[in-house]
Amino acid sequence: MADNNQNPNPNELNIELPEEISEGTYSNLAIITHSPSEFVVDFVRMMPGVPKAKVKSRIILTPQHAKRLMKALIDNVNKFESMHGEIKDIDAMGLPMNLGPNAQA
Repeated sequence: MADNNQNPNPNELNIELPEEISEGTYSNLAIITHSPSEFVVDFVRMMPGVPKAKVKSRIILTPQHAKRLMKALIDNVNKFESMHGEIKDIDAMGLPMNLGPNAQA
């Protein structure tokens, strides 16, 4: 008896996007820290005139996956810029690029 739920293409990944996740979470700052075994990316939402900001999401990655993500972001930014023009790099409200010994914004 054949299994109708079996994926005919073994290289294809079936990814489910739950409705509560599909809306996304807005972030205008990412703080990245790392150890020898993991990268931690905290996505923060800063609001004008509010001196306190909240971490809205934290993603923990292996170093290998962090590097794959970096390459995918570079590729996608290049594709975006080829279609829409250069993305202007603005100073994020004077925040330092180095927020600590292992953190970058």
